[in-house]
Amino acid sequence: MAKKIAILGSTGSIGIQTLDVARNLGIEVLGLTANKNIELLEKQAREFKPQAVAVADEKLANLLYERLRDLNIEVYGGVDGLKKVASMDGTDTVVSSVVGIAGLLPTIAAIEKGKDIALANKETLVTAGAIVMSMARSRNVRIFPVDSEHSAIFQCLAANDKKDLARIILTASGGPFRGMSYEELEKVTVEQALKHPNWSMGSKITIDSATLMNKGFEVIEARWLFDVGADKIQVLVHPQSIIHSMVEYVDGSIIAQLGAPDMRIPIQLALTYPARMPNDFSKLDFLKVGSLTFEDPCYRTFPCLRLSFEALNAGGTMPAVLNAANEISVNLFLKGKIGFNDISRINEKVMDKHILNISPSIDDIIDSDVWARKKAMELAASIN
Repeated sequence: MAKKIAILGSTGSIGIQTLDVARNLGIEVLGLTANKNIELLEKQAREFKPQAVAVADEKLANLLYERLRDLNIEVYGGVDGLKKVASMDGTDTVVSSVVGIAGLLPTIAAIEKGKDIALANKETLVTAGAIVMSMARSRNVRIFPVDSEHSAIFQCLAANDKKDLARIILTASGGPFRGMSYEELEKVTVEQALKHPNWSMGSKITIDSATLMNKGFEVIEARWLFDVGADKIQVLVHPQSIIHSMVEYVDGSIIAQLGAPDMRIPIQLALTYPARMPNDFSKLDFLKVGSLTFEDPCYRTFPCLRLSFEALNAGGTMPAVLNAANEISVNLFLKGKIGFNDISRINEKVMDKHILNISPSIDDIIDSDVWARKKAMELAASIN
């Protein structure tokens, strides 16, 4: 396979699994980036011999430079360094798997250079979907979804006419607290929230899955990826995580994409589309699966899902504000400084205090992000 890639966030869960796919298929890796984990980044660099690596923390970038002096690898630091790797010559596809809004500017840099995007960083479209998708269209850039749910929708739409779409059905596992009441969630611990029943992910995304914020962000992402309104997107809890999502057409036909809960499968498709390549990844055994069940999500128990729909309907800077507030509140919860339900309370209060900009630029979105983080910290301080 001749494809050449760069991976933004190679030391995270998606990045590690992307390298597993690259290893399996012989895909050439020209660039790697990390936030702070230079030990793993060094190990990856020595195996894959990329042309360049970057570390978001500039001091650690200098340390990595010393460690890699025996190799002919460029080492960059800071946001500019991530953008350099994202836009470097020679790559066909950039895998955007940086967690949070930190992935926005490097992904934009890749799009500006005409690179196709394998998108795992949902915040890129949550915060700036209209701008990013317009930019991608103007540069003939293809955006391939990496999330299992969006990959499923992408596949279900591939063989049909988009004009016949009736609705998108996004499935959700329900997380570790499915069936619990809002009052019961007041007492859950960080350790409990980090025990996802089906998927192995980083801590931030795992908490987002526990609050259903992750599913809410996927709703916003789906709106931009597939150019559909919020009224055509339904969330359905499917605890087994076997049906990754479904598409219903106007004639009542529903097409679903099924598979084992293994992120390497949608990652691989994003890198090989339209080809499908053999692998030794997990395969689905229906006799072992048994039954598949479905239920409506409880918006009272999981208000973050409701907030996501409200942010999407408000538009403009509101999704970016929700994302920023959520990054702060989740981080504070992980540090034990606020309770589980405080995450949604802080997010909602920040949204309530925000003065909406309905037609923002990228600079406006960044400014709104900064404001929301500060406001979330203020609100969190008043809780304690």
